[in-house]
Amino acid sequence: MASFFRLALGAALLIAPAAHADARPSAKLVRCAAGDCLLIRGERSSVATTITINDHEVAASGGRRWKVRVPAAAVRGFALPFARTLDVAVVDAAGRVEQRETVRLPVGLMGHTTELAALVVRAR
Repeated sequence: MASFFRLALGAALLIAPAAHADARPSAKLVRCAAGDCLLIRGERSSVATTITINDHEVAASGGRRWKVRVPAAAVRGFALPFARTLDVAVVDAAGRVEQRETVRLPVGLMGHTTELAALVVRAR
């Protein structure tokens, strides 16, 4: 019987890191009223905490599982040109950072586009 409990405890310890890995914030590009928006989702310990993106406070919806929709134009204002990541933090009411994670941006979101009047392609 004792070996069963050791086996169950070992299985629980192996599963626990995998469950915690899902708590990291993630980002993806979605459509919204403003055109293109970045949807960032994560988890927090309490609804009383606030979410910051690159030290800019944003309004999060949801409870412990929160989500934020930020227009792509606003994200470009938060981040440096050609940035590949954002710094997302969960801050408690006293101003202490509970969790800080680096979130990867979708490829090409922060790149600049060049408007072309014409494109010439020649076959050889």
